[in-house]
Amino acid sequence: MNIVELLKAALYGLVEGITEWLPVSSTGHMLLLSQFVTLDVTKDFWDMFLVVIQLGAILAVCVMFFGALNPFSRAKSTQERKGTWRLWGQIIVACLPVALVGIPLDDWMEDHLGSPFVIAAALVAYGIAFIVIETSREHKAERIAIERSFKARPQHFKPNSQPVAPSKAALADVDARVQSMGELGWGTAIGIGIFQVLSMVPGTSRSGSTIIGGLLLGCSRTVAAEFTFYLAIPVMVGASGLRLVKFFLKGNAFTSAELAILGVGCLVAFVVSILVIRFLMGFIKKHDFKPFGWYRIVLGVAVVAYFLIAR
Repeated sequence: MNIVELLKAALYGLVEGITEWLPVSSTGHMLLLSQFVTLDVTKDFWDMFLVVIQLGAILAVCVMFFGALNPFSRAKSTQERKGTWRLWGQIIVACLPVALVGIPLDDWMEDHLGSPFVIAAALVAYGIAFIVIETSREHKAERIAIERSFKARPQHFKPNSQPVAPSKAALADVDARVQSMGELGWGTAIGIGIFQVLSMVPGTSRSGSTIIGGLLLGCSRTVAAEFTFYLAIPVMVGASGLRLVKFFLKGNAFTSAELAILGVGCLVAFVVSILVIRFLMGFIKKHDFKPFGWYRIVLGVAVVAYFLIAR
């Protein structure tokens, strides 16, 4: 057993666990990492590894949100169990668009849209989208807060006095139409699922596209992020299963070393994902997604610069 290869696998698990849930594109980061750290494995195993390592990350979602996603919990009332079944229905329906498009176009996408420059363009474009959307939401929240402040002012209010400015990042979600998972409608869920199709373009980020979709469709940051986690379950399990089938159909079989590499990568991705999801859910309660937008832009420029120089 080569300890160096296991350490490399752990590094990939670390990057997967961080970038899968933050809207910064795991594909872009994996691409950069692969330029500096390469696993001593076959190409077929490598192509499979990059997808199946996501199973560790998705297991973290299943563990952390088990209570919310478990429709058989005895601690839930009959109404709450019905609500959980409804949520699962929304998850499945929202995943249909990416399944209908992704399954037949998976190989084509990989062959034609996997260039560093496509990835960089997607990183920058969605980074700009995050900044524009969050800025627009904050301006709207600020206007509403000021209007409410003037309407609620007492009779002795002085015309030349100024209302207290609200905290933009903290209050941008106040007037979001969907404030909880129970308020998520079928149309909104399907709309977010359609946005998920955009994540098929490498560099877009699955979480990034669905979070943007959720924000544009009136969800709070918390609801957009949480539903994004839920959508990952069938999508990533399906994608991993498809890659495993392709791997075995080519006549491949796991060696003991390959099993160890895959196991270490998935385990690290699982542990890191739990920490990152907790961080993100706490972060977005007080902050917006603009820092991730700026990060994407910087990373996109770095990807282009690196590959231009590498040529």
